[in-house]
Amino acid sequence: MAPKMSMAAAINAALRDAMAADDAVVVFGEDVGPLGGVFRVTDGLTRDFGEGRCFDTPLAEAGIVGMAVGMAMNGMRPVVEMQFDAFAFPAFEQITSHVAKTANRTRGRVRLPLVIRIPYAGGIGGVEHHCDSSEAYYAHTPGLTVLAPATNADAYGLLRAAIEYPDPVVFLEPKKLYFAKEEVDVAAEVPPIGRAVVRRAGRDATLIAYGPSVPPALAAAEQAAVEGRDVGVVDLRSIVPFDDETVCAEVRSTGRAVVVAEAPGFASVASEIAARVTERCFHHLEAPVHRVTGFDVPYPAPKLERHFLPGVDRILDAVDELQWQDAA
Repeated sequence: MAPKMSMAAAINAALRDAMAADDAVVVFGEDVGPLGGVFRVTDGLTRDFGEGRCFDTPLAEAGIVGMAVGMAMNGMRPVVEMQFDAFAFPAFEQITSHVAKTANRTRGRVRLPLVIRIPYAGGIGGVEHHCDSSEAYYAHTPGLTVLAPATNADAYGLLRAAIEYPDPVVFLEPKKLYFAKEEVDVAAEVPPIGRAVVRRAGRDATLIAYGPSVPPALAAAEQAAVEGRDVGVVDLRSIVPFDDETVCAEVRSTGRAVVVAEAPGFASVASEIAARVTERCFHHLEAPVHRVTGFDVPYPAPKLERHFLPGVDRILDAVDELQWQDAA
């Protein structure tokens, strides 16, 4: 039986195993060294690999990513941490202008094998700048691979795959899932980048989710089963590249789809998923594709967080609406 570990521990194990396997892998960012990071994800790496392999940086996100670009150009495999989601915004120019474009700009002669780790999304009672869901910015930027694990095993496997990937990866880590424990087999086959997984098969409707929205989607499917409805759940794992094949196969089998995501709904990843499913599955749909997302407002104060985040009741209301439209 595989040992149980938290998502934070699984990510730590992935970093540790990657650093042991390849001396070119280095980890750096704000407080990731002796402290082990705000969430202790990098705990022990400086002790075990030395300050040359895991080290602290100044509070300058643009400088962190800019340094990673130079290191990747010269044969290193840097893994940088942005500490909190919105803290990455000062580095956005580096990410969009250089990280994402260098391979294209050089016609593939210069590749940037680097990973930008971003603890993201809500559910921890955080204040402004600490709970943003910024995936749409990165997904909209050609040249970036964007991953969002929802399970501890995927956090380990996808991070190992991201570090070995020849091009830049934005790795979104759901903060609210950091400390729940699950079995993680570090010897298991690494999941492929760009492939979704069906977490639960269904006949009546399909919920499409990623990262922190997968657990409430699964909880909603379980509650739906109690009420006599058979609802499936697809975990994207990879936002870019997007797995149209798996998603559309599930939607075509049920005829109904709900996209679940924490980010505000306007011009979002959820919008793109709904559009892709509508275009590719139109003749199989029994009702329009629905979305259950955060509201189009800045992230709220902690006492209002539960109203903002998609929960079981809102998801089931959307499923009910699909069935009502079908009956009408």
